[in-house]
Amino acid sequence: MHKRMNPREQKRMMQRMGMNMDSVPDVQQVIIRTTGKDIVIDEPEVAILQVQGQKMYQVIGGQVSEQAPSARTAAAAPAKPAFSSEDVQLVADQTGKSLERAKEALIEADGDLAKAILLLQS
Repeated sequence: MHKRMNPREQKRMMQRMGMNMDSVPDVQQVIIRTTGKDIVIDEPEVAILQVQGQKMYQVIGGQVSEQAPSARTAAAAPAKPAFSSEDVQLVADQTGKSLERAKEALIEADGDLAKAILLLQS
């Protein structure tokens, strides 16, 4: 038969291994948003586990339901093209234009570097 470990002992052992676990009080709802649906968990227990500087959230129990993505999310977060400051710098260097103009071209080209450079050169 397996003997359960004392919670105090368990906490000490976790701290020796560089782990720390705390609960989040009074959680009412957790929402996981994907492009196709929202997963809603009402009244769960939530714990934060910290291991080597990383935080992990553990969601336990609660009533789970799935919903279509909310209209608020779509309106609040318009799709932005993904590009970095290095991309902006590269477009500016290749075309001799300002960083601001390079950024505008990248937005217009939906983050496509070649298209942005062509836009600025024409």
